[in-house]
Amino acid sequence: MPTSGPASILIVAPAWVGDMVMAHVLVQLLLRRNPAADIHVLAPPATEPLARRMPGVAASRILPVAHGELGLAPRRAVARALRQQNFQQAVVLPNTLKSALVPWLARIPLRTGWHGEARFGVLNDRRRLEAARYPLMIERFMALALPPGAALPRPYPSPRLQVDASNLRRLLEALRLRLDGGVVALCPGAEFGPAKRWPAAHYAAVARHGLALGRQVWLLGSPGDAAACGEIQTLAPGTVNLAGRTTLLDAVDLLSAADHVVCNDSGLMHVACAVGTRVTAVFGSTSAEFTPPLGDGARVLRLGLPCSPCFQRHCPLGHLRCLNDLAPEQVIEVL
Repeated sequence: MPTSGPASILIVAPAWVGDMVMAHVLVQLLLRRNPAADIHVLAPPATEPLARRMPGVAASRILPVAHGELGLAPRRAVARALRQQNFQQAVVLPNTLKSALVPWLARIPLRTGWHGEARFGVLNDRRRLEAARYPLMIERFMALALPPGAALPRPYPSPRLQVDASNLRRLLEALRLRLDGGVVALCPGAEFGPAKRWPAAHYAAVARHGLALGRQVWLLGSPGDAAACGEIQTLAPGTVNLAGRTTLLDAVDLLSAADHVVCNDSGLMHVACAVGTRVTAVFGSTSAEFTPPLGDGARVLRLGLPCSPCFQRHCPLGHLRCLNDLAPEQVIEVL
């Protein structure tokens, strides 16, 4: 049932694509409490475009600061502009001290977030995280919409992103993409590091299987994924390599047109789920107990080795068996 809550709220959003997508559960819960709430999002350039596709977000603003940069001058400038909008509450999702500076400088009366990086003073609604109570990241996001200790509503909402149908039509024409026979989209990247990336040769085996069934196979990723996608394309001729040729919002629309997405634990995994596409996600060094793909059409594949999850960017044992030993046939069986 709706309850009274702040009418004008600023969400300080994460810098990682997957975390940003999951932040939409917070938007949904804030609107459950107050359907008339005016919700704005402040985000870095890398993730701000996603806020424009989130139902319930009235407006978004870019924080022009590089990842890890203090950037006091641009933070002050953004805070001055926000001060004119008279926000009643800010909900700060990242746990760094830097991320809490703008709401404090903007003099937003209620500034909510987890204790994080010793944020005394800059947050005046500072919560102590009970990790065992909130094992999922979306639970930690949703808890900040409620009074301390309040029970989370069930079932949990799933993140949703809106699809731009006209942009999708433009992309299909400009990139000469076809939908006949169905589309399998492969997303072999993961910004976190190699310990999250299933081998290119395994992706290529899945691609050859899809092509043999008459499906279109698209390779999506950032410019940093171009080498891996190029290797897959070499091993599986007939795939379409789109790595580095699309924006993040283009990827949102293209993933919505796929019948199935195969990916690592990555930002595009969460994007694909948020547009309602069936997802098979391969997990290695990370855990689906913290940031699982969300949605009815999502499936996780992992080996569950004793050394996994280690949450390391590079395999500390040097063998990467959690991914190398997960055979492509296991994904093909799902497809």
